[in-house]
Amino acid sequence: MATDPASEPIVTERLRLRRSMPEDAEEISAYRSDPAVNRYQGWARTDPDGVRAEIEEMAARTPGEPGWVQFSVLEREGGRLVGDVGLSPAEGEPGVIRVGYTISPSSQGHGYATEAVGALVDYAFDRLGAAVVRAHASWENTPSHRVAEKVGMRLVERFKRTEGGETWYGVRYERRR
Repeated sequence: MATDPASEPIVTERLRLRRSMPEDAEEISAYRSDPAVNRYQGWARTDPDGVRAEIEEMAARTPGEPGWVQFSVLEREGGRLVGDVGLSPAEGEPGVIRVGYTISPSSQGHGYATEAVGALVDYAFDRLGAAVVRAHASWENTPSHRVAEKVGMRLVERFKRTEGGETWYGVRYERRR
């Protein structure tokens, strides 16, 4: 699989996906800290300092290298930050890229998630050479399932996972090249 050292912004009809920057932390923290959003998130810390630390750690990575890389999703017209998306090669599974996505509740319902995730999936295939793009979600998060389906992913697994005494029920969606 390839890497993308240039990591130019990804531009769609209405959105611009660019690498998240430390100055995005306050806005990302605001919606990721919302209990309705946070219950579906994988980030341990959603306070501004925690989000900033995650962004700074990810900034050292090149898309396609091991570890998550986050992109802030901005409206092309006006530049308002509406969410964030990320990708990471799946550990121990060559050719598989995992994607994640979060859109601010105030920006949901406008098709931004579908547009951003669709562009990220295309990027994973076209620029990084992925053979499979995968998304996991809580099985209660049906809006996330709909986004995965709208970008051409198919449900491949429903599962129950227990870690550290905590049980998580999830789904796995995939799209093959």
